[in-house]
Amino acid sequence: MDELGQVLLQLARRSIGEALGEAGPATPDLPALHEHAATFVTLTQAGELRGCIGSLEAHRPLIDDVRANARAAAFRDPRFPPLTRDELAHTRVEVSLLSPAEPLFVTDEADALTRLRPQVDGLILAAGGRRATFLPQVWEQLPEPAVFLARLKQKAGLPAAYWSPELRLWRYTVQKWQESPR
Repeated sequence: MDELGQVLLQLARRSIGEALGEAGPATPDLPALHEHAATFVTLTQAGELRGCIGSLEAHRPLIDDVRANARAAAFRDPRFPPLTRDELAHTRVEVSLLSPAEPLFVTDEADALTRLRPQVDGLILAAGGRRATFLPQVWEQLPEPAVFLARLKQKAGLPAAYWSPELRLWRYTVQKWQESPR
């Protein structure tokens, strides 16, 4: 694992620990931490999702984005109760650094399905005032492009079969780092 990945994982874990009243080791200060970047922090326990929150656009320094998203994943993911101090010891942290999203211009759903790159693309969908994303890691659970897209529409609160000329898609890639299993 490269130095940036190690530092981002330490930073995320320390941020959560500090919120729970635990001090962690100081993290090295790298120049990359001060560049604007978008990240997602994913927490798992025994291989099951325990929280995942992130930013789709780079709007603050990487150091601040990771800290904020780590705390949000631990304490403000509406799908889960706030993480407790006892849980932290068996929680695995993953940090995903997103590339800038690029528009995916498609003519219809069939075109979209042929242009998706399984295991590579994260996808943002927007339609009717709703928006949702799946990180590229979601391909591990949803390897078929049609299912991936249908579930993303459902995540956005739309019917799985929904399609409209106003629907917009963007794709991005991630560089990800994860702690060893706990």
